[in-house]
Amino acid sequence: MLAIQGQDPRGARLAVRARSEGLVASDVDGALDQRRLIVTWVNRGTLHLIRAEDYPLLQSLTTPPLWTSCRTRLRQTGVGEAAAERGLAIIAKALADEGPLTRAQLRDRLDSADVPTVGQALIHVLFYASLHGICVRGPMLGKEQAFVLVRDWLSAIVGDGWTPERTSPQFVSEGVHPSPSRDAALGELARRYLAGHGPATEADLARWAGLSLRDARAGLAAISRRIVDRGDGLFDLRRREEPAPLPPPRLLGAFDPLLLGWASREAVIGRHKGLVTTNGIFRPFALVEGRAVATWGYPKGKVAIEHLERVPKTTARRLEADAREVESYLSS
Repeated sequence: MLAIQGQDPRGARLAVRARSEGLVASDVDGALDQRRLIVTWVNRGTLHLIRAEDYPLLQSLTTPPLWTSCRTRLRQTGVGEAAAERGLAIIAKALADEGPLTRAQLRDRLDSADVPTVGQALIHVLFYASLHGICVRGPMLGKEQAFVLVRDWLSAIVGDGWTPERTSPQFVSEGVHPSPSRDAALGELARRYLAGHGPATEADLARWAGLSLRDARAGLAAISRRIVDRGDGLFDLRRREEPAPLPPPRLLGAFDPLLLGWASREAVIGRHKGLVTTNGIFRPFALVEGRAVATWGYPKGKVAIEHLERVPKTTARRLEADAREVESYLSS
C-alpha cells in the first residue's frame, strides 16, 4: 500500500489487519518500536503509517507542496517566523538530548522557550518540524506514540548526511522542471502506488499523493515500459496476476485506504455517502461484495454493527464472526 492513513491509530492497525494474516495490533506497535514503521505527515499533509525505508521517497516528493499552507497556518495560530525557527531548534535539541518524547513533553520544552503552543499552534509547529525532516512519530510510550529525531532514529536509512535542507522547498521545488533523479523518484512513487492501488488513473495518483497532475504524469511516463493502459485512463502494472476475487464480508476501520486511494469512492459507498463519510471523517464500515453495507463502532471493547441495508442472514453471521476477530486482534 506504500502509505496507510494514520491519524486514527486504531484505523491504521485495522488497515494492516485487513491486508495481512497472522498479525495482531500489538505487532504494529512492535514494528514502531523496532524502527520498521513510522507515522508522519506526508501525502496531502495527512499523517500516514509507512515503512521506515519509504520515508526518504515520500518525504522528498510529497512535502514540498505543503510548505505554503503550513506557514499560513503558523501565522494564523500566532506563531511568527522567529518563533517557528526557535521551535525547530528546541525540538531538534530536545529529541537529540532526551530521545523519544511525547507531544505533551515537547509542549513543555516549547513553552519554556516562549514558542506558542495554545490551541492548534503546537500541532502546526510539530508539522513544520516534520516538513523540515527533523522529526517523525516513532515508538509507543504507553498508549501514546512519541516523536523521535529523524537523523538518529532512521540513521541506517537516511544516512549520516541527512539534514533538514534536503526536504526544503529549494531542494525539491514544485515549480522547477523535474530533474532526471526526480523523474526517477516520481516513477518509483507511481510504481509503488499502482502495486497497491492499480488499476488507477493519473488523477487518482495525483490526489492520493497530493501532487500535481504534471508530476503524476511524469511518474507514469518514467515507468511507461512497466505499465499498461487498460482504457478509460486506467493504468496498471504489466504482468500483474489476474485480479483477485472480492474479499469475504469484512469489517474495515476508520479512514481505510479503500476510501482514500482513488479520486472517487462512489463505487464503494454509493448512496451511503453521508453515513460512511461526513465532513472529512471516514467511519469504520462493513464491506460486502465490494460495497459498504454497514457502519460499526467499538464501545467498551466490543464491536457494534449498524446495518445500512438488508443483507442475507449468512452474510450477517459472517460479519458477526469477523467482529469477534476484530475484538481479538485489537486486544492482543
